[in-house]
Amino acid sequence: MTAFEPESQPQPQAGTYPIDAGQAEELARLLQQDRLITEAMGGLFPEGQTLPEGGRLLDLACGPGGWACEVAFQYPHVEVIGVDINPSTVEYASTQAQARGLSNISFEIMDITQPLAFAEASFDLINGRSLFSFMRPQDWRHLLAECRRLLKPGGIIRLTETEFGLTSSPATERYFALIAAALQRVGQSFSPDGRHVGITPVLPRLLRQAGFQDVRLRAGAVEWSSDSPMHYAFFKDLFVLFQLIKPFLLKTGVIAQEELEPLYQQAIAEAQGEDFCAVWPWLTVWGQQPHASA
Repeated sequence: MTAFEPESQPQPQAGTYPIDAGQAEELARLLQQDRLITEAMGGLFPEGQTLPEGGRLLDLACGPGGWACEVAFQYPHVEVIGVDINPSTVEYASTQAQARGLSNISFEIMDITQPLAFAEASFDLINGRSLFSFMRPQDWRHLLAECRRLLKPGGIIRLTETEFGLTSSPATERYFALIAAALQRVGQSFSPDGRHVGITPVLPRLLRQAGFQDVRLRAGAVEWSSDSPMHYAFFKDLFVLFQLIKPFLLKTGVIAQEELEPLYQQAIAEAQGEDFCAVWPWLTVWGQQPHASA
């Protein structure tokens, strides 16, 4: 079966995110990552999408709610709803929203690989970022079909995904390769050989095949080389990730325990070197719900 052939409805998952999302370190990392990506992309909607007065926005797999809360803050006339599978993450996001006094946002526990508990044509815009971290290839069709159901005529779906960055560090590059290989082993990759995630080349076609119209792309990248302003922030984010994902790498068998810690330490050392160079790319793909039923 190819990645684009029809498949049966996916079964409920206990959670395929490779890290315990309820850990304080991961919640803090994801909040910081939200801010970093938004800043690097040039804002919340650098592609130019607009939100109508009284509109509704759904943020898929919202995590601790950093991006969703910022949208609610900057667009007080819009109702924002974030959904995530992890109860502790949803509780954390709700607490963050309350602390900021945001009355136009709410968070709910939902598994986005399953039918979502919203009425048809409920939203003007549906957003998702870094869904590759837990989505299996067979989940994407069903999610996009559900987004078609939930969007109003003319509504927008907007998805931002990434492949692992490029660096001049051999140890960092090997760590990226191990994560990609581990994701393929557990069936969470479009890559034919496990060398990368593979979501970015197929995402535009997935949107078109789901029936979205006027599918467009916007690529971007941020530099976090050792002499760049963004170096420390991205360095900290990456190496917290590298630390927290160790159990996943060991569980999938892509590396042995005695090899992993030396590799981690070497990657840290190389990424702090004066000659370290790095860029992190991303791709935003968006499309429009047809005005008439397709």
